[in-house]
Amino acid sequence: MTVIRLTPRQLLTSLDGLTDLLTDTVNGGASVGFLAPLDRGAAADWWRSRAAAMEDGLLAVWAAYAAGRIVGTVSLAFPDKPNSRHRAELLKLMVHRDGRGQGTGRTLLATAQRAAAAAGVTLLHLDTETGSPAESLYRSAGWIRAGAIPDYARTPSGVLRPTTIFYKYIGAAEAADATEPVLSS
Repeated sequence: MTVIRLTPRQLLTSLDGLTDLLTDTVNGGASVGFLAPLDRGAAADWWRSRAAAMEDGLLAVWAAYAAGRIVGTVSLAFPDKPNSRHRAELLKLMVHRDGRGQGTGRTLLATAQRAAAAAGVTLLHLDTETGSPAESLYRSAGWIRAGAIPDYARTPSGVLRPTTIFYKYIGAAEAADATEPVLSS
């Protein structure tokens, strides 16, 4: 597996793979902001809409490739306000259903943490569906549970579910590793 940070142009030229990943994730039941069944056109439009924020430096997107296709992705959203530039939000950690359980999610998470630290970010935060496999991943990776909000979002099937808010302090250790290429087998 290879993980790369996508440029806005690479995002646009990778739309088929990113669209496949997003539709597989949503149609497989993961709560990442969409209802199932997710149409490929809507998924591609959503990815296209990310390019402007990437151009502006407010969003970073990484893609994990294995066997020539995108098998996972993660994003970081950077605030545009001066009083919050020490933090970033981890967004849309997704792994294709047939690639789960192989360390892809953990590799993407570590990649985003290293990049955030290298950018001077000291605090990360995220939300995830309470009780989801993603929640277990974040806990095992040292993220701290801040609390839960009931009925926060609908699952892809339309059921209201709580979300758990997590945060993690990061720093020098992650930044020191930021220049190493991200490769995994």
